[in-house]
Amino acid sequence: MVRIDDELEIPDDEIIFRFSRSSKPGGQNVNKVNSKAVLTFDIGNSSALDEAQAALIRENLAGRINKSGILRVSSQKHRTQGSNRNAAVERFVTLIREALQIDPPRKKRKPPGFIKELRLREKKKRGVLKQTRSRPSQDDID
Repeated sequence: MVRIDDELEIPDDEIIFRFSRSSKPGGQNVNKVNSKAVLTFDIGNSSALDEAQAALIRENLAGRINKSGILRVSSQKHRTQGSNRNAAVERFVTLIREALQIDPPRKKRKPPGFIKELRLREKKKRGVLKQTRSRPSQDDID
């Protein structure tokens, strides 16, 4: 079981690992050992997630989920398969935990009056500066 938080645990049989050769540095070890770990999790077919949780994950992690609804997390930081597997699980837990957090609604605020005045004053000053840079028109020359 992978524990996400107090209420949510994902069974091990819903998480699939694949291993391949890493593209990171590691000497000859890289050419011989399948140390890169790729964790896949099917969001739509998970028994641990309810529909609202699945929708939140799909919305917040849309860039990491493919068209089939499968979330992929990979790790190739370490030189061993076990370490990369643990790192992928930790990253997966962090991603799911962050995706399930609901942010409080933003309170609209108005800028103070003096800020508006300051902006308009700066804008006016800038306009005058640009006016002085322009070439004189024919009417001014005559």
